[in-house]
Amino acid sequence: MTKDLVIVESPAKARTVGRFLGDSFDVKASMGHVRDLAKKSADGDVVNGIQFSGDLFFPRYEVTRGKGKIVNELKKASSRANTVYLATDPDREGEAISWHLMEAASIDSNKVKRVVFHEITKTAIQEAFDNPRDLDIDLVYAQQARSLLDKLVGYRLSPVLWRKVKTGLSAGRVQSVAVRMVVDKEKEIKAFVSEEYWKIEALLKLKGDTDQYFKAHLVSIDDDNSPVIRDEQRALALKKDVESGMFAVMDYTRKEAKRRPAAPFITSTLQQEASRRLRFSASRTMSLAQRLYEGKEIDGSEQVGLITYMRTDSTNVSQSALDETLAFVRSVYGSHYAPEKPRRYSKRVQGAQEAHEAVRPTSISRTPDSLKNHLEPDEYRLYQLIWRRMVASQMADSIYDRTVIDIKVTACSSGSGYGFRASGSVLKFDGFRILYTERVDDQMEDNQEEQGLPQLQLDQALILSKINPEQNFTQPPPRFTEASLIRNLEKEGIGRPSTYATIMGTIQDRDYVISERGRFQPTILGNVVTDYLVSNFGKIMDVGFTSDMERSLDEIANGILQWNPMLLAFYKPFDETVEKVIETGSRVDRKLLQEITDIFCEKCENPMAIRTGRYGRFLGCTGFPECKNIMPLLIGVTCPKCKSGELAEKRRSGRHTRFFGCQNYPECEYAVNSRPLDIPCPECDWIMLPVGLSNARCQSKECGYRGSITKEKVAK
Repeated sequence: MTKDLVIVESPAKARTVGRFLGDSFDVKASMGHVRDLAKKSADGDVVNGIQFSGDLFFPRYEVTRGKGKIVNELKKASSRANTVYLATDPDREGEAISWHLMEAASIDSNKVKRVVFHEITKTAIQEAFDNPRDLDIDLVYAQQARSLLDKLVGYRLSPVLWRKVKTGLSAGRVQSVAVRMVVDKEKEIKAFVSEEYWKIEALLKLKGDTDQYFKAHLVSIDDDNSPVIRDEQRALALKKDVESGMFAVMDYTRKEAKRRPAAPFITSTLQQEASRRLRFSASRTMSLAQRLYEGKEIDGSEQVGLITYMRTDSTNVSQSALDETLAFVRSVYGSHYAPEKPRRYSKRVQGAQEAHEAVRPTSISRTPDSLKNHLEPDEYRLYQLIWRRMVASQMADSIYDRTVIDIKVTACSSGSGYGFRASGSVLKFDGFRILYTERVDDQMEDNQEEQGLPQLQLDQALILSKINPEQNFTQPPPRFTEASLIRNLEKEGIGRPSTYATIMGTIQDRDYVISERGRFQPTILGNVVTDYLVSNFGKIMDVGFTSDMERSLDEIANGILQWNPMLLAFYKPFDETVEKVIETGSRVDRKLLQEITDIFCEKCENPMAIRTGRYGRFLGCTGFPECKNIMPLLIGVTCPKCKSGELAEKRRSGRHTRFFGCQNYPECEYAVNSRPLDIPCPECDWIMLPVGLSNARCQSKECGYRGSITKEKVAK
């Protein structure tokens, strides 16, 4: 019997889909992309694989190295099949892979049907095969335009950097803008001038025999509703004056406030929350999500996709999933924890594809606990996060009693009048919070002061217990975390769900930024390259321009714009700028690339500078080329294993992964992936590793100590 052919990307997906379809289908995996732009140049090529003639671009494709055997097998299988179902992923990249499969394997277009499903479950697959469609060529063109655009930028800009800055550098349409965001943030931090200011806080209580105290802070002085106290002398004078006055309630309001749960995950919010809660990189999150999507064995035989497709920018959820989730909430938590009707969330991302669904479990009944023995620990943690977010999104609001007390201070010795305010937010009904609360960076979103405030009456007298002036200093803006940089890219409409993980990895792989305690800092190389690109290719490096390009790609996908004219409008002025910079642009002084340290060369006594090589950063003598002495880049942390060497920053051979190993290698093979703190564990004297932005844990599994980081110390 002739079987219909189904082509998917991966073997894991093929196994899961094949089990649902049965023996009448032959399911094969393409192992991802099978074609790419040609790597060898040909006559008329603008860059390798892209020819330009008569104001038109012509991409030249070739079968990806190592994929010839797979393409031949698919070609033979498709020739035997009556129908070929292309079941690649439900996004632009998946659509493009389907098109490349047709072209590379010479599949008869009359046989081809495109099937799309957002979850690998029996119901979803059956529905997809009952409703096949034609290949969406507009989506293919949009993906092709993105690929050509990125290659034109990268292949034309990178050689400029080789000539003018340093050999081996790279530039990219999105990656360079991401680095610029980090560089600009660092400039903002360095330009920040901290200013002293004082807060005046009063500890008050009611008249009579009561021990109920509450705090209020100064908010006005006479007619000034935003007083700024700049020095201690002024603060102490105010303290003395306020202590001479009479306190009374000027206004009292108590009202009920509600907070809605967060929407189900989209790709970017999943990456952000996994970074904040689980300390997963974006690439790690997507790798784990891919496994959950493609299918895991349950109870030894059943293999099923556990989550919906993880590359999405839509918060839409199917009606059946909404109904199932609401039923689960009512059953487990009670009807008072469920809203009257399903919650629907509107899109928040520029160009979101509303046909897609949010990232959610394929079945709410598969609770994290029921799957714990079938998943690897990190798979379980990510699934639990996705499951809780989805269930919480269909739960009742949390309810707070929000109280604000305005207090007037009169009869002061100076004759001035002061205003104080006390505010408190007390949880009345937990609602969705019983299961899940979203984090913002490393702080919970509910950062309001939760102090209980007494019931008061207008003009009611209060007793001052204590006035506390507190010195403060304005703080610079925080550096980007991986989560906040992704959020900023998304906010500006730069990149797409499938690109964020790659961008985060690339900017670190190229040593343009480094992550210290979870925060991105630009390297000297990142600063120099960014400044050079901004001064010579301002348009390419402009956030607004990059966002406009993304919108143009969306218009191609929607059939509004043609891809060739769009590329032409970009390329001609860009090419002219490249040629001009190559011909007349100045070369960067290589001394600017050196980060001089206070370490001196043991051979010639010149200062050593931080440099970047194939295996990461190291110290090189500034007397090069006369002196070629190099040293490992030590981080000031003693090796906990041998106790005689320090840890040095290194990079694994053949992999873009930074780690920290003992300088006495190979005699001592100690290594750790995360940059350790220069603080020993207070329990066992082993190395402490950062957890989030304000906590630390002992690396020793036998110890297991965890603590908070306070003023460079570990506190229990």
